Amino acid sequence: MKKTTILLLFLAALCPAVHAQETPREDASYAKARDVVRDLERIVAPTGIQETYKARIGGIDQWINVRGQDRENPVILFIHGGPASPLMPTIWEFQRPIEEYFTVVNYDQRGAGKTFLANDPDAVADTLHIERYVDDAIEIAEYVRKRYHKDKVILMAHSWGTVVGMGAALRRPDLFHAYVGIGQVINVRDNERISFDYGLAQARQYGNAEAIAELESIAPYPGNQPITRERIIIARKWPQFYGGMSAYRDGSAKYFFGAALLSPEYDADDAKAIDAGNVFTLGRVLPQFLEVDYKGVREFPIPVVMFMGRHDYTTPSAPTAQWLERVKAPYKRGVWFERSAHMIPWEEPGKLLVSLLEDVRPRAVAAEDDATR
Repeated sequence: MKKTTILLLFLAALCPAVHAQETPREDASYAKARDVVRDLERIVAPTGIQETYKARIGGIDQWINVRGQDRENPVILFIHGGPASPLMPTIWEFQRPIEEYFTVVNYDQRGAGKTFLANDPDAVADTLHIERYVDDAIEIAEYVRKRYHKDKVILMAHSWGTVVGMGAALRRPDLFHAYVGIGQVINVRDNERISFDYGLAQARQYGNAEAIAELESIAPYPGNQPITRERIIIARKWPQFYGGMSAYRDGSAKYFFGAALLSPEYDADDAKAIDAGNVFTLGRVLPQFLEVDYKGVREFPIPVVMFMGRHDYTTPSAPTAQWLERVKAPYKRGVWFERSAHMIPWEEPGKLLVSLLEDVRPRAVAAEDDATR
């Protein structure tokens, strides 16, 4: 399990909710705590919306969660990381303030969480390809537009989800007001090299003989050798130990991994399914993920905003900043989060909200006003 966890951190810093399995989910104290969170999370405004349901997307049942204080607000479609690490059991930790200004749509991707449980794995296994995830995101955007009577939605993605989000924005720009990338993936091999170099530099600075020996055993990385699971495990371990996933923390991130324990949206079976979905999905998408490269995209069809953690060495921010500098777009903006690494929504939720209000919401509101005239 330890090796699996580290490997999953490689892809999106979002690893299995193993803590949900280590603690009895039905313990009375946890039930009481979940009731408190559930009550706090209730949308009570008459203009609001709060619903969780299954929809038939891409030929399978996919779970969707929608929350917001006012149905008239712009809609954000948020694509989670992983792969197969859903946001739904963690949104209670950071999303509520965003819901005052946006209606936020989260969904468990194929192979993830509640969606993993809702379908026969044998029927889904052969569909786990990036293009299929992109198709799903487009289909959900279409579904959301119609259900909530919106001309377009804002597309926001985190980590692995940015691979899907970029693909959807490039293929169907007519669906989206703007694209917001958080922990954006531009080129996976560049990310691997930068992350490795950071981990080795930190290990040498602090005289960590164990880390130096492990990292030097796979150097040069990634080099010209295949990026195997064994090399990935070593390459991910030490950059995250030195704050490359959560700034100023090691890679344990209990605040994220234990979130499902208190989530009103997840029961015990759902929480266990996070781990099962991770394992089910990882090997099937890894080879294709390792070849992801958006460096050749020189024109972006819609406004693009990148939220970049200054200390992110899981999906390093430097390639994103370089890409943003040279890309042509109707509007582009890079926002640096100086106290964040990879987990921006959890590390600097206040700045995340302010940045959305300054750089994203006004454009969506203006466009929707124009559409209704």
